Amino acid sequence: MSELPLPVPSTPSPTLTYRDKLNITDFTINIPGSKVRQREDASTSSSGTSDKPRPRWDTLEFRLYGVVFLVVVPMMIWVPIRLSLPSHPNYYNFEYRLSEGWFGHKVDNSDAQYRTFRSNLTALLSLSSVYLATSSMFSRLVKPTPKQRLKLIAAFSTAMIVLLHGFSSLKILVILFLNYRLSKIRILNEGFLKKVWPGILIVLNMGVLFLNDRHQGYRFGELHAALGTFDKWEGMLPRWHISFNITMMRMVSFGIDYLWSNQNDIPNQEVSYYRKRVTTSLPSEDYNFINYLAYCLYPPLYIAGPIMTFNDFVWQTRNPTNIPVKAKISYGVRWAFSILTMESVLHTMYMVAIKDSKAWLGDSPAEMSMIGFWNLVIVWLKLLIPWRFFRLWALLDGMDPPENMIRCVANNYSTLGFWRSWHRSYNLWVVRYIYIPVGGSKNAVLATGLVFTFVALWHDLSFKLLAWGWLVSLFILPELVARKVFTEKSYGNNWWYRHVCAIGGVINVLLMMSANLVGFVLGLDGMKVLLNELTTTVSEKKRNGEG
Repeated sequence: MSELPLPVPSTPSPTLTYRDKLNITDFTINIPGSKVRQREDASTSSSGTSDKPRPRWDTLEFRLYGVVFLVVVPMMIWVPIRLSLPSHPNYYNFEYRLSEGWFGHKVDNSDAQYRTFRSNLTALLSLSSVYLATSSMFSRLVKPTPKQRLKLIAAFSTAMIVLLHGFSSLKILVILFLNYRLSKIRILNEGFLKKVWPGILIVLNMGVLFLNDRHQGYRFGELHAALGTFDKWEGMLPRWHISFNITMMRMVSFGIDYLWSNQNDIPNQEVSYYRKRVTTSLPSEDYNFINYLAYCLYPPLYIAGPIMTFNDFVWQTRNPTNIPVKAKISYGVRWAFSILTMESVLHTMYMVAIKDSKAWLGDSPAEMSMIGFWNLVIVWLKLLIPWRFFRLWALLDGMDPPENMIRCVANNYSTLGFWRSWHRSYNLWVVRYIYIPVGGSKNAVLATGLVFTFVALWHDLSFKLLAWGWLVSLFILPELVARKVFTEKSYGNNWWYRHVCAIGGVINVLLMMSANLVGFVLGLDGMKVLLNELTTTVSEKKRNGEG
């Protein structure tokens, strides 16, 4: 993590300036900022300074890779399907976790997080339709100013959380108000207090998350028996505190953006570029409670993000981003294909059920590895699908939040790339409000450890997530060392350099998969069991062979 750049969000460009043909990434990941980089590459090439290597697709080396791909990838798909068949000896050990699915097939709907989204998708589509219709009619009939639009968002958001959380919405509003009053304390001098104030805001808000979790969202009846009646109407999502960590990040963003605001550095014209929107201060009157409420509870992004900074949110209401209709349709189609991919996996590969019931007795090392691998693919998809749904909702409303997932779980060959590409809006938030303030690349080891400790505790106040954070921090170090020792400038022209990078990439993928198996799938104990099963199976086979 020698440097963590601030990428540009993935608003597709309406025109392709130097190439007319689309490639596979335009229909899959559409890497943020790629159009900008392509234009820069084109200008470099036209100036005659480009020195790109010759494509290797027709070489013997890449043909061998193609053969390996055609053999190995189908095996990686067939192995989990075979493990999920009713004819498999372990099937009846996990069958009770399966549900009735499409076309007479069973479906593995046992993951609680994705099951919640899947079960409530119709309600979410209805809510998004009502909001978009209201916002569109208001824009057409009233021709609102940015201030009027923010008032509408604040009003709709308040009504929405009442619908979602019932009387618990009062708890949310009280927490928001207290944080607003704390954030509005003006730190005038440039001394020690102003330097540590962001840390104080973060620690206090983390404390709120801890209390929310400890008291399970609080009960009115605990304050007084007469108030117990208010606990009966809990809304559509009674456990409001589960998703409140996203709101907490917005609360902190407002406080720190206000702290760092510089009224002498406000541009006369509107701010249109992402980097500028994030770092450019707003007029002091824009740091008000209505804007704060609209930002923290903005309907498309309230439940799961992506996360925008306060500055970016308000600048976009003042100067809406021009998002082509074609780009919105394309993004919606890609989201629909993600849903179909997930449904195909859940109807044919019962990996979550197998993992949760530990139904792997007698499985080979290859089969055990595929159980872990496909569980990670499912984790990736179950995060990708809600994030893209909520981002699509925001795009249809004229807001352009960062894309959260810009790589697949299987192609994060760089630990730094993984950190930047998995929950990317969260990464941008952490870089802006934690990594850079504590020293950034000048203090990389401490900053990295602190960042991932925060990340782990923010996700879940549990030891397995803390272990995940420390493992990711530890696994980043080899890449940092390798980048210092094997620099492209010094060794890039050697024939072996590309292969050393490839070996490093394979090691990184395995390390990241191990860390994420610990953090999001198995936990430390489960990972120990998995490794033990792998090594025991190998040992037994050796003994049987020797015998």
